Amino acid sequence: MTAVLEKFAVRVMVTDVWDQVFLAVGPDTTVAQLKREALARALRTNVFRPDDYVVKFRGGQILDESVTLGTLGAGANAPFIVLPARRHPVR
Repeated sequence: MTAVLEKFAVRVMVTDVWDQVFLAVGPDTTVAQLKREALARALRTNVFRPDDYVVKFRGGQILDESVTLGTLGAGANAPFIVLPARRHPVR
């Protein structure tokens, strides 16, 4: 007998473009995978440096991006934020 991992949708706000994307993920999806997919969809390109961005969940930055969404306790419609690791100067 094999276990079937269910997919569920999460919301990811990418602040560089002020766009929210919905991703179908599973509990075994890592935060790094979530970040790469959200950036690719929101920026509409594969030319970006994932290390230049951080992910926040429930108000705190996720420091270990190898952790899975199941470990974080993220469920359906969980909100994530992907934002630049460094603040941009305002003119």
